[in-house]
Amino acid sequence: MVTTIDLDDETDRWRWVCPRGHRSWEATNNHFWCAECAHTYAGDDYDPEFDHLHNLASGETVHRDDLRLLTRAGPYDTLRGGSA
Repeated sequence: MVTTIDLDDETDRWRWVCPRGHRSWEATNNHFWCAECAHTYAGDDYDPEFDHLHNLASGETVHRDDLRLLTRAGPYDTLRGGSA
């Protein structure tokens, strides 16, 4: 089952957090990156890149491959040169 996140809808987007609970995540190619993790844990053995998000509303954790990210311009995968 694929779950859709509208990246331009603040309410929809803010339901989702990184593995450490931050909302400052961004989609990149085939994974995610969290600015707060990169800043807070700089120098630690923690990688701010990850491959799943946690939905605070439902309690589910979803892998990047099972997420469809939408933007005003279209699906994120299409915009970065991948397939829809």
